[in-house]
Amino acid sequence: MERKAELIWKERVKLGDDAFVDARVWAVPEPVRGSAHGYKYALVYVVAGECVLRYDNESGKGDHIHLCGQEKGYAFSTPGKLIDDFWADVAKL
Repeated sequence: MERKAELIWKERVKLGDDAFVDARVWAVPEPVRGSAHGYKYALVYVVAGECVLRYDNESGKGDHIHLCGQEKGYAFSTPGKLIDDFWADVAKL
C-alpha cells in the first residue's frame, strides 16, 4: 500500500478587512524535488488581493520565500520553526 501525503497543519486567519493568511503543511512520503525533508508546504500572506509573502517548496525550486516580488532561499529545519518564521515575517510586514 502506497503512503499518501497527510495534511498536518491548516490555518486561515483574517487579519483585517483586506488581509489574510492561508497556510498548509503536509507530511509527504518522499521529499519534494529540491527539498531534503518529508514536508510540502505553502504559507501565504495576502493584502488587498496581492500575495506579499509566501513560503513554499515548489517542486524543483526547493525551500524558498517570496517577499514583495523577490525570491530567496529558506533554511527549513522543522514544521514548527517554519510556522514561527512565517508568523514573525507577517508581524514585520
